[in-house]
Amino acid sequence: DEQARKEVREVVRHLQARYEKTKDLQADFTQKTLIEGFERPVTSSGKVYIKKPGRLRWSYLSPAAEDIYVNRDDVKVYVPEHKQVLIGKLTQMASSKAPLELLQGAARLDESFEIEPTPGKGKGLGGIRLLTLIPKQNGSESVRTLQRIVLEVYPKTYFIRTVSLYELSGNVSTFEFSAPQANVGVNDELFELKVSPDV
Repeated sequence: DEQARKEVREVVRHLQARYEKTKDLQADFTQKTLIEGFERPVTSSGKVYIKKPGRLRWSYLSPAAEDIYVNRDDVKVYVPEHKQVLIGKLTQMASSKAPLELLQGAARLDESFEIEPTPGKGKGLGGIRLLTLIPKQNGSESVRTLQRIVLEVYPKTYFIRTVSLYELSGNVSTFEFSAPQANVGVNDELFELKVSPDV
């Protein structure tokens, strides 16, 4: 349907323009993961902070504390309970970390994905088209385990409201972002991992 495609292109344009203008961003998030074969979703929540270029912090506050620090491609995952820091590369992270890549690169979605209208009613809050992102073959490992991603944006501001990741395994993770605040001058110190010597 040509009209739907036109609307989708319009949403992408607004979304990318919004993230290009965004120097820093913070929001609350709730994550629900439906694991193939389990009835009840696993729910967690926390805060996310983004600062250009390429810095991101994803802080799970409940049910357990865990902090993910991203500096371009370098990732540190700090689990206070285990007194451990795991160090890796964003491009090799599991697909559960795909939203990190997405939030970092929301200004260049069409490089990594084919973007299509979402089947079914296909509209989110305020009647705005939902975007279905199909990973391109040349994508990083973290998006290769995904079948598709469905994005919903907030009306007017075009910040991302929900991201649903449909994995090839059948698992579905949905992240809902609330209270987004842009360009408030997020402090650099938030992105520096400080741990005690016994970690």
